[in-house]
Amino acid sequence: MKIGIFDSGLGGLWVLAHLEREMPEHEYVFLADQAHVPYGERTAEEIVNLSFKNTDFLLALGCQMIVVACNTATSAAINKLREKYSDIQFVGMEPAIKPATENSKTGHIGVLATKLTIEGEKIKESINKFANGTEVHTCIGQGLVELVEDGKSDTDEAEELLKKYLEPLLVENIDQLVLGCTHYPFLIKRIQKILGDKVNIIDPAPAVVNRVKFLLEEKGVVLNDGVGNMKLFTTGDENKMQKFTQELFPNINVAHIAI
Repeated sequence: MKIGIFDSGLGGLWVLAHLEREMPEHEYVFLADQAHVPYGERTAEEIVNLSFKNTDFLLALGCQMIVVACNTATSAAINKLREKYSDIQFVGMEPAIKPATENSKTGHIGVLATKLTIEGEKIKESINKFANGTEVHTCIGQGLVELVEDGKSDTDEAEELLKKYLEPLLVENIDQLVLGCTHYPFLIKRIQKILGDKVNIIDPAPAVVNRVKFLLEEKGVVLNDGVGNMKLFTTGDENKMQKFTQELFPNINVAHIAI
């Protein structure tokens, strides 16, 4: 099966890596809309329009399922996407409030996400539905997406900015941290250094893989031991993205497209 994945930038590669590792027999087409990154600072209307364009591109290449590997785009656009493309299954990034609250011992959890995700309805719905008396402390990670895009995930610069956001959450006695942006798992090494061993970091990618598996099983798609293929596209600088992808996908070339 051919599965399309899009994100505002490089963060969705983390989700793609998990999908490819767990289900290597499928075909994957990944689009990084780096010409418009970060989505978190844009209006909801802009993000909906960009998501439509991304989806049209992936569908034109024959994708039969679309993973919206961007929390911001999921929050702003996934309902509109499902309305417009009613015959296509979409898998989005849900804020992992439920597992965080279920596993919390202190009754305090943290959510690190973009501005639009924090202010969006999806996270509010999740908090109202699943918090169950647990205190949810949210924080906008302004500037973190840009650091990942610039290849500065594992730098002192990234650590200093993360401290600004995470140390106040530690004061609130959180023991779970929800990563509400697909770019943020690339910062896990520095996040873990700041939080220590007492705070569990919830990576959003495994839940997406499980959801895709479930939908494929519903469709009757049988997983096998074959090997599919992968195509990577960017609306930005393909050389910059190629450098970033060398460790994750060393033999896959990145192509530039304008949409």
